[in-house]
Amino acid sequence: MNPKGDKPKSKISASRKLSLKMLLLTRACEDLERETQEREEEKVRYLGEKLPPLQLSGLSLDELQKICKQLHSKIDVVDEERYDCEYKVSKHNKDIHELKLKVQDLGGKFKKPALRKVRVSADEMMRALLGSKHKGSMDLRANLKSVKKEDVKQDKVLTSEVGDWRKNVEAMSGMEGRKKMFDTGGGGQ
Repeated sequence: MNPKGDKPKSKISASRKLSLKMLLLTRACEDLERETQEREEEKVRYLGEKLPPLQLSGLSLDELQKICKQLHSKIDVVDEERYDCEYKVSKHNKDIHELKLKVQDLGGKFKKPALRKVRVSADEMMRALLGSKHKGSMDLRANLKSVKKEDVKQDKVLTSEVGDWRKNVEAMSGMEGRKKMFDTGGGGQ
């Protein structure tokens, strides 16, 4: 190999390569022509076997009808064979496809496609999952309990009244404490 990393020079000259390519192309053209000619000959031979030339001159009406019935029966047979061949070909194609998939699975050379990041809102996700069953928007903030500022102030007042539990226990102990409970409870109602 060259120290520069270039491709190594071939031992065949350019003119020799060109002449070899020309020879290969002419040979391929000759083979192609020969194959098409063989196919045409095979087609003519097959039609000669399956469909002999008709002799219709000098035949009566009954003989012509018999020939027509024979031709119709041959057409039916050929159609059945054609259908069977088409079915076999489609079945083999399916088998080949399944085997190719098995080979890919066993080979482990299945390439995973590159995934893209997609931004999806909650509504779109629910619509994709549930389909037409999803009704209304999924506004999460609307479902939250709303708190008014007055309620917050009342909570603060209640907590400040309660304060330390030990003071409340001492204040409510004895008959005076029970009297206060009844007075505050009765006055509030």
